[in-house]
Amino acid sequence: MPDTVAPNLVAAVSEARQWQRLMEMGELGGFRDADGHWGVNRACLTDNDRKSRRLLIRWAAEAGLTASIDQLGNLFLRHEGTDPTLAPVLTGSHMDSQPAGGRFDGIWGVIAGLEAVQALREAGVSTKRPIEVVAWTNEEGGRYAPGCMGSMAYAGYRPPETWDAVLDKEGIPFGQALAEHLKSEADIPRRPLGVVEGTAPFAYVEAHIEQGPTLESQDADIGIVTGIQGSRWFLVEITGKSDHAGTTPVGLRKDAVQDMVRAINALNTLMHDPTDTLRFTVASIEVLPNSSNSVAQTVRFTIDLRHPDNSILQPRGNAIEGVVQSAMRYCTAKVIERFHATPTVFHPMVPNAVEAAARAQGLRAIRLPSGAFHDAQFMHPLCPTGMIFVPCRGGVSHHPSEYSEPSELAAGARVLAQVLNDLANS
Repeated sequence: MPDTVAPNLVAAVSEARQWQRLMEMGELGGFRDADGHWGVNRACLTDNDRKSRRLLIRWAAEAGLTASIDQLGNLFLRHEGTDPTLAPVLTGSHMDSQPAGGRFDGIWGVIAGLEAVQALREAGVSTKRPIEVVAWTNEEGGRYAPGCMGSMAYAGYRPPETWDAVLDKEGIPFGQALAEHLKSEADIPRRPLGVVEGTAPFAYVEAHIEQGPTLESQDADIGIVTGIQGSRWFLVEITGKSDHAGTTPVGLRKDAVQDMVRAINALNTLMHDPTDTLRFTVASIEVLPNSSNSVAQTVRFTIDLRHPDNSILQPRGNAIEGVVQSAMRYCTAKVIERFHATPTVFHPMVPNAVEAAARAQGLRAIRLPSGAFHDAQFMHPLCPTGMIFVPCRGGVSHHPSEYSEPSELAAGARVLAQVLNDLANS
């Protein structure tokens, strides 16, 4: 990619407009926490999700882009190229949030994509290739697990009906919620799911807050993402027997909580890593009957395992079931793997374009991997893929205090605009 910058394009990126749109989006599902931070609870396929999509579509239409959706609800906003027959460049991220998330995770990548394309159009910069801004369905996995359903289906990683029977906490199946959502968007043109007629996208670029402290700690403006560490998610269900807490001797109990504690302790030993590279998390625990004076009959807990080296990720993940079963003293256990993504190393084309754009704009950029998974992980097999990171305060994400400065987000959008220009004219 040329180490040059289009001054009129960069100047057309509006820091104020992008920030205003982010703040307006943050009102949909927004709330203020006990510490005064403004958070967002915008689960996928909910009323707030639909409102946010309609708002985005309105902004896109005002900028001259056309909208379409596929059978998973992935939303595409198209800027036409001078040669519509060429494979498009895709950019975007997701609009859903964690139950107590922030105003920037995911949604900034979508709004930055719109801002970058709008800047191209306002600067009078034409592109040979079309550019499509995409908002993927259910990246977070907060309402329906696993995350990245939309991008996985688009990429052919899983069939589109794979998750139809997955239930949320209210017992609503994903397939039902998706059908209701698509019905509400029946007026939006429908497109086929995934690659059409064998033509994959030319490239995919995803802008995102870092969700970590590296850029801030190194005083860097832009992160050139080199890849994404692998992830494996598991659900463990332990079944015992409920008894009266005051009358049943401890030695006669089948206490699911006690066997859960044994299992987690054993897993902590399995996952010990002196380099502190491996990420092992138990974060969601459900206990039944969940009564203070009853022995627990059933416990379900989740496991989130991540590592950038597949030779470590695979054997540790494969050992989980055996370790859990060996820890059972009185109960039985079932281990289900819900998500499996191997580590990703991005093709150099997009990271090199990000580096060239940052350098041309006088921004300090560093290369780094992503610890969090993103939709880019599933686009990688289809086409050259990359990500642009910007700093976030304290590295905090998935929390109402998540924050990036307007100037930092504008710098990211300017780099994205230059990258899209370079790729779409390749």
